[in-house]
Amino acid sequence: MLNIVIFGAPGSGKGTQSEFIIKKFGVNHISTGDVLRAEIKNNTELGKTAKGYIDQGQLVPDSLIIDILASVLDNLKESKGVIFDGFPRTIPQAEALKVMLNERGQDVSIMLDLDVPEEELITRLIKRGQECGRADDNMETIKKRLVVYNTQTSPLKDYYKKEGKYQYIKGLGTLESIFGDIVTAVEKL
Repeated sequence: MLNIVIFGAPGSGKGTQSEFIIKKFGVNHISTGDVLRAEIKNNTELGKTAKGYIDQGQLVPDSLIIDILASVLDNLKESKGVIFDGFPRTIPQAEALKVMLNERGQDVSIMLDLDVPEEELITRLIKRGQECGRADDNMETIKKRLVVYNTQTSPLKDYYKKEGKYQYIKGLGTLESIFGDIVTAVEKL
């Protein structure tokens, strides 16, 4: 299976590029953000717990995320592969994902790092908040999310470099040019 980790700061274009990857390679999309927002919308116990963390700009605990991902992945047995969007965000999560995939005879195929300067990220997120009404896309929460990204999530680059799975993708330019770089990287696998 083709298991892609799409990586980047909030607003780097992970969701947009994931849609292109799904169409091109026929893989499924697992967005922890979408899964968590659905849980919150449905007011489930997991959703209530997750909302408390998200509203404070913090990460949802690993054990909750791994359980969700394992369940979603197990329901995609006939899939060509998946894109993990928004996960892993920490080295312990990457290690837990590796264990969970290895238990299923799989591994991460590639980690695509969409690199975008912070000023551009803020501009994109403010615009998304205005257009989509996402409550977490306001300046105060954005700044907290970027601090969390830079301190807790960014070290994953080195983790995946050591695993031999890391691929830098320049996240500026046209959607098509960014996607072209992604296609080139994935087709080398």
